[in-house]
Amino acid sequence: MVAEQAAEVLVASNRGPVSYARREDGSLAAKRGGGGLVSGLSAIGPDTDALWVCAALSDGDREAVRRTGGTLDPADTGGQRVRMLGIDPEVFTAAYNGIANSVLWFVHHLLYQTPLEPVFDADFRDQWAAYESYNAAFADALAESAAEGAAVLVQDYHLCLVPGLLRERRPDLRIGHFSHTPWAPVDYFRLLPDDIARQLLHGILGADRAAFLTHRWAEAFAATCVDALGAEARSGADADYGAEGRSGAETDSGAGSEGGAGGGAVVRGGVGGDTGAVVHSGRTTRLGVHGLGADADFLRERAHRPDVDERMAALRGQIGGDDRKVIVRVDRTELSKNIVRGLHAYRQLLTDRPEWRGRVVHIAFAYPSRQDLEVYRRYTAEVQRVADRINADYGTDDWQPVILHVKDDFARSLAAYRLADVALVNPIRDGMNLVAKEVPVVSDAGCALVLSREAGAYEDLGKEALVVNPYDVTGTAKALHQALSMTAGERAERTKRLAAAATALPPQRWFLDQLQALRAG
Repeated sequence: MVAEQAAEVLVASNRGPVSYARREDGSLAAKRGGGGLVSGLSAIGPDTDALWVCAALSDGDREAVRRTGGTLDPADTGGQRVRMLGIDPEVFTAAYNGIANSVLWFVHHLLYQTPLEPVFDADFRDQWAAYESYNAAFADALAESAAEGAAVLVQDYHLCLVPGLLRERRPDLRIGHFSHTPWAPVDYFRLLPDDIARQLLHGILGADRAAFLTHRWAEAFAATCVDALGAEARSGADADYGAEGRSGAETDSGAGSEGGAGGGAVVRGGVGGDTGAVVHSGRTTRLGVHGLGADADFLRERAHRPDVDERMAALRGQIGGDDRKVIVRVDRTELSKNIVRGLHAYRQLLTDRPEWRGRVVHIAFAYPSRQDLEVYRRYTAEVQRVADRINADYGTDDWQPVILHVKDDFARSLAAYRLADVALVNPIRDGMNLVAKEVPVVSDAGCALVLSREAGAYEDLGKEALVVNPYDVTGTAKALHQALSMTAGERAERTKRLAAAATALPPQRWFLDQLQALRAG
């Protein structure tokens, strides 16, 4: 049944645009977030009836749901309509930490130590049941809130089952799914139990359109569908973007033969962001690529506010010497970000190139992430240990080789961006990595970018970056030396080209392009 105030455009994501914390007096303090979705949803304008559906993540969020029934006060959300779902905390934790962050994230970022993990046992099956319930709660809320023929943009690996479930409930809707992570290669994806792998793919293929940050991730998804489902992958030139399989009323997107015609991986091309399609069980799901870029206007304005200037002065004091070069990295202590190998590469640089001792400082911002998971706590501790060891072995009375900050501070990150001579972005694997795109936009004097070939940003920035294999510590050390040795003129010219590529698809256009492509199909 469609709600009275049905929405024409809906966004579904695990995290919403606002979070709540309880004050000492019992009242709730709302904190609004930023990011591409917030910018994008505001870009569609006040005349479009849009709704954001998200989950309550904290006790404060759940209290807000209890007090409001889940329909949040627009004064808290910046005027956006937001429906927050009060999913049972045990179900949420099992779905979010047990499956999304400890299984799907690990699969798509190639993080498992396969001699010991994964182990898909009875506990995993219980957590998977919670993931199904969590996705069903979103599908129910979207089905209730969507107007006839509305466009629904489902976000990320937390909600892979939603498109298929929503298709069953509301075949009239235009449904898109966007993956903000990489997509695993076929053999790695097949680590998952066969039935779970098929269920995930069926879920996304319930969408009219599945979109990704790069062509590489779209191609990997298509190849996985071919291998695991026997689906057909069509190239941009061969894909049928008409109404075939669109409604889902005559077909069951979650069932059908596992066999079928095989097909090659999707090729690059197409129009409006479409690169091809996957055909399975009588339905065609178009594939799209939208490489999220940096918001240049916001970043440049924000980077020159007084609080950033203050933090620049403090960082300069820590660097100690106007002639010292600065290598900057800004990351969460997320396993995929590869911070430890980056520190080892910096150590290798100081070992192999003693001429840089005393002449370079590595500013490393490693903000703790997912500390409720033991493996992340251990990783964060290792980052600190390696940084301390470098400082102990190489530091002098007037030179600290590594300046490590672990407290999140956006203004300080922007200050480091402005100071950077070299930006180090070396993830094991990353859907995009906006830091790689933001530093060239903000850098005052221009910076060289040392970039992992496994970052999604490589597709846009690889031509002007110094590209490294993220596992190759020696190779990364050599790239750091090359970057530090670059002339100021070459750095400045590269930075101009990097910034142009980095801002080609800013958040508002990124969102609107997806919405227009979904409606046009």
